[in-house]
Amino acid sequence: MPHVTIPADLPPGTPGLMQYRQETGGPISQLAEVLLRSEHSMSRSDRELIAAYVSQLNNCEFCVRTHSEVSAQQSPEGRAVVDKVLADVDSAPLTPKMRALITIAEAVAENGKLVNDEMVEAARAAGATDTEIHDSVLISAAFCMYNRYCDGMAAVVPEDPAAYVGMAAHIIREGYSRCATG
Repeated sequence: MPHVTIPADLPPGTPGLMQYRQETGGPISQLAEVLLRSEHSMSRSDRELIAAYVSQLNNCEFCVRTHSEVSAQQSPEGRAVVDKVLADVDSAPLTPKMRALITIAEAVAENGKLVNDEMVEAARAAGATDTEIHDSVLISAAFCMYNRYCDGMAAVVPEDPAAYVGMAAHIIREGYSRCATG
């Protein structure tokens, strides 16, 4: 049961919360749009994978399910890599660059001050650009907020994993900005 009364016709999870209060939902959905869907040297799937991984670290089941499905639907490997990262990131088949960026994102999720020069240099040595490092930090920080928003409001979320397949396809097709407006 949500902590505030959310109209029953709004979508589950964070999108419903964003539509409930569009004055705040609009800007934070636009942030997700820029971070996860804009033109970028990192694939949409990789950026979504960071979002899913950080959401798992934060125990936000709605965001884990949503963003892992969005990542999987946009990845040539489908769910294979996503599931391996979520099961055991250390043994997952990641590129050195992606592993370095996920290491940075993990540190941010715990405490931004844990990101150190060695992590950043490892990411650069693996080929990460300053923009990729910046955006990995910001994706992690933003998803700490989104996760706490969803769970802190006790948002209604689907229990059936199949529900996330359609939600992910909608996000891929329509984007995050539409999440706040319906």
